[in-house]
Amino acid sequence: MNGPALPVLARLPRAGQWAILLAVSAVVAGLLEAAALPAALLLGPMIAGILVGTGGGTIRVPRAPYFGAQAIIGCLIAGAITPSILATFLGAWPLFLAVVLSTLAASSGLGWLMSRWQVLPGTTGVWGSSPGAASAMVLMAEAFGADARLVAFMQYLRVVCVATAASLIARFWVDTSGTAPPPIVWFPPIEAVPLLGTLALAGIGATVGRLLRIPAGPLLVPLVAGSVLQATGTIDIALPEWLLAVAYALIGWSIGLGFTRTVLVHASRALPQILLSILLLIAFCGGLAFILVRTLGVDPLTAYLATSPGGMDSIAIIAAASDVDLPFVMALQTVRFVLVVLLGPTVARFIARRSPHAAIRL
Repeated sequence: MNGPALPVLARLPRAGQWAILLAVSAVVAGLLEAAALPAALLLGPMIAGILVGTGGGTIRVPRAPYFGAQAIIGCLIAGAITPSILATFLGAWPLFLAVVLSTLAASSGLGWLMSRWQVLPGTTGVWGSSPGAASAMVLMAEAFGADARLVAFMQYLRVVCVATAASLIARFWVDTSGTAPPPIVWFPPIEAVPLLGTLALAGIGATVGRLLRIPAGPLLVPLVAGSVLQATGTIDIALPEWLLAVAYALIGWSIGLGFTRTVLVHASRALPQILLSILLLIAFCGGLAFILVRTLGVDPLTAYLATSPGGMDSIAIIAAASDVDLPFVMALQTVRFVLVVLLGPTVARFIARRSPHAAIRL
């Protein structure tokens, strides 16, 4: 007796699946680019990845290229960061910390409610609601007996929702009437030394970040090192558009391909509650952005992107494609990421131990 039929994409060879992913990515990204949507080169591959992943595709982005893409985004951010980023943080560090800790408290509260109301089994909601550090939360959740697939679903669904909402808000916030976006110069003239120096920074930084097992090390090490090296005049970061497009695509595919039909089936019954919790967290962070606008005089789009909960690399791409204060956005995003990495697992364990429906391995 034959087993259940495989999905159409699963029956295709890997080369065929990659060909479909590339074609769909190009079409969707082209449509989004024609609509002048920020980060179209990220969102297009991400949407294509979701379609392929949920359609039975078995391909995944190899780890080395994915880490390299993170390093390229780290170099992109480093190229835009000036010494004013430190001054920005030091000038309002109590408010920065308050915003980040409030986000962590709100996400933890939502996770506790989902666990208490048994929206998801055990403590899955606690780990899945953390605003960042997705890979660390998935691993911690599995160690504590939660369903790692559902935690991954919540984490990546939030990344997709945040990236999509941020991109749409960036698109419609800026008045582009009467103006046409400048054409993309895919292969601009560029000197060999700056490009080779940037590639070396990305390669070495990603390797060091992985060897030291720093959370998001392939992104953060080139970011920090590149900022210091550029500030001291040691390096001139140069990133042609074609290289950025490759990095955007790899990150978008990695997010999108994480959505499989199996994960969606497991999460389908709780999907409305999961989406509601994500929207509540996005709305809460929007309220924090309003506070930043009123207290610091930050422009609304900068404040919104700075407080968006999670997906630091995708937010960096959207911010870089928008007319915002990129150092401010990345200062707050980096502080939030670091505190989530340091405090998130501890807070999640604390709530998990006190959840009335927890089934955890201590």
